[in-house]
Order: sequence, then C-alpha cells, then structure tokens
Amino acid sequence: MSPRAVLVGPPGAGKTTVGTLLASALGVPFRDVDADIEATAGKPIPEIFIDEGEDHFRALERSAVASALSSFDGVLALGGGAILAAETRDLLAGHTVVYLTVELSGAVSRVGLGSGRPLLALNPRATLKYLLDQRRPLYEQVATVTVATDARTPEDIAEELAGKL
Repeated sequence: MSPRAVLVGPPGAGKTTVGTLLASALGVPFRDVDADIEATAGKPIPEIFIDEGEDHFRALERSAVASALSSFDGVLALGGGAILAAETRDLLAGHTVVYLTVELSGAVSRVGLGSGRPLLALNPRATLKYLLDQRRPLYEQVATVTVATDARTPEDIAEELAGKL
C-alpha cells in the first residue's frame, strides 16, 4: 500500500486545501500528517512545541510519516518541515511526491504572520523567508512533480495535478 500522492511544501503552499480537492478528484481519501500527530499527542501542534519542544514534535512527525507512507493509499499531506529529516526523505523515495511551491509574498498572505504556527511566532516574515530558503533544496530533492501555486486557485492546482496523476 502506498499513497497516490504525497504533498510537500512550505507553510502557505496549500498542501491541505489542494490535497483535499485532489483526493476528491481522484476518488481517494485525504490525510494530513499534522492531524495524525495531534491525534497521537492529544493536543495541538503549538502545544507540543511549548510543552515538549521541537525535537519531540519532530520525532512524532517522523513516526507519523513512516506509518502513513506504509499504510495509506490516498492523498497524503506532510507538514512543512517533515522533509528536514533524512530518514523521511529516504522513505519518500519511490513515492509520487508533489512539491507545491509558493513565494514569500504568497505564503505570507496565506498563513498570516504566525497565527498558530510555532516556528513563525517570532519575526514571522523573516522566519518564513529563512524557512523557504532553507527547505527549498530539500523539497526539490524529494519531488517527482513540482507545481507553482502563486496566483492560482486551489481548484486549478488540483485539476492540474489530477491530470498529471
């Protein structure tokens, strides 16, 4: 069993929104690893960061991604930082991985400036720019399909991806 598509990208790229639409278009279920982590931890991600720290969150994330990749056959969305772990990047090999790109201005307009996103709590614009720059090569490394999301509707992006898949 393997996901039909795995969506990766920075905060604001549209992984959850596009993923839900894509899953519907393909007639398969949608799953968000962040929701899996929250269910396992019994609390929202910002609370995990506050109570146990980022290292603990990343350990939960690696486990949730590994489980989903081996047991789920729909459209799977990973959290923006999931690709930071070499172990996760290795597990993505052989999967259809869709990298949804977004430029800084688009990401800022979509996610706001830090609301509910622990890594964006302090100096959100500069932090988001840093995250985009730091993670872009890793997203490109794991991607089998890359789609720009700037100035496009989620419906248009999902339709394009459905055609490619």
